[in-house]
Amino acid sequence: MSTVSRASLDQKLALAKRCSREATLAGAKAAAVATIASAIPTLASVRMLPWAKANINPTGQALIISTVAGMAYFIAADKKILSLARRHSFEEAPEHLRNTSFQGTGHLHPAFFRP
Repeated sequence: MSTVSRASLDQKLALAKRCSREATLAGAKAAAVATIASAIPTLASVRMLPWAKANINPTGQALIISTVAGMAYFIAADKKILSLARRHSFEEAPEHLRNTSFQGTGHLHPAFFRP
């Protein structure tokens, strides 16, 4: 069984903090873009379309816009966390697992196996 040193725990904690900070920033950027991208058509439709004017009150407009922004935040942050975890797990993998090139037998594979 391997022992875990204080330095390695501190290094892993610093890496986790950096990754979460990057994910938060990516999520905030996506939320800002999604807010603008959803606010413009929502507010324009309430002013131009009779059905939307009659049925979507200001609370509904805010709910539409904030839902889109929240979804964009969590999707972007999750994608960033997963990509960073994948990259860091590849960097820490043993050398024999890092070689991802395919040395096959030369047989052609069906299309769904091709990269």
